[in-house]
Amino acid sequence: MAMPLRQTVRVGTYLFEQKLRRREKFPLIVELEPLFACNLKCEGCGKIQHPAGILKQRMPVAQAVGAVLESGAPMVSIAGGEPLMHPQIEEIVRQLVARKKYVFLCTNALLLRKKMDRFTPSRYFAFAVHIDGLRERHDESVAKEGVFDEAVEAIKEAKQRGFRVTTNSTFFNTDTPQTVVEVLNFLNDDLEVDEMMISPAYAYEKAPDQEHFLGVEQTRELFRKAFADGNRRRWRLNHSPLFLDFLEGKVDFPCTAWAIPNYSLFGWQRPCYLMSDGYVPTYRELVEDTDWSKYGRGRDPRCANCMAHCGYEPTAVLATMGSLKESLRAARETVSGSGS
Repeated sequence: MAMPLRQTVRVGTYLFEQKLRRREKFPLIVELEPLFACNLKCEGCGKIQHPAGILKQRMPVAQAVGAVLESGAPMVSIAGGEPLMHPQIEEIVRQLVARKKYVFLCTNALLLRKKMDRFTPSRYFAFAVHIDGLRERHDESVAKEGVFDEAVEAIKEAKQRGFRVTTNSTFFNTDTPQTVVEVLNFLNDDLEVDEMMISPAYAYEKAPDQEHFLGVEQTRELFRKAFADGNRRRWRLNHSPLFLDFLEGKVDFPCTAWAIPNYSLFGWQRPCYLMSDGYVPTYRELVEDTDWSKYGRGRDPRCANCMAHCGYEPTAVLATMGSLKESLRAARETVSGSGS
């Protein structure tokens, strides 16, 4: 299953409009980071490595909304840091939803039950809770006990209140096909979250833990085995079929990081949120003034083991739109998986 039918139609229409306008580079989803501060110290993340003065900063609402509108993207992923620590996060969400942007608020869920009343259920809005394994494995990855249990309770309450809830799970070289299957079975069957995103751990250069990122062949073997026995079709995965093929090694793609750009307190980040080669104030400058040809596997050594969603999901989406066969395949999976 990919995204809900209504959202699929919206994104498909947007892509068709870009083709009619003969635009070669355009955003599918903006990764918006209105702060870097967080209430956890995950080993695989380097955001809280910024100086204390930076960690205290919060992006103004007008700036956050303005960046998304400037880009024109139909979808927004609000990350950080922990977005629920932003004192005006609900206003950022409200204004984006009012403009019919599909908004995913990424959270570790520690503050979710406390702040849930500030938000209103909408087909344009979803909480995206980060879950990296079952209890012991997840709490170890975030370096704090009790986080998994709190996240589970928050997900249950959010669903009871009528919110869409998705999850995002990152897998490392310490994972096995069985640990992948266990957590996705739990999220899919027991918690019954609306959709799940998965990602191989990427070589994020500021992360404290540099030993447990996955290589390309490790990634392919891990997901090829985890997807066996009909799991891939059964799970409500929020990815295009071709991106899942990519994770298994059935196809390969170039990176199109310009399609999922990152906007933070520093501006638009070059070339993606995993690598920091400078910042520019506008999305147009990001697209037009960045030498995209020098990035990607075989071009930049930092990209050698990257198979991250931000670089390769948009390539898969564009490849799907360019093929009648793949478009029909994606449509079948969407219709069979969701009627929303």
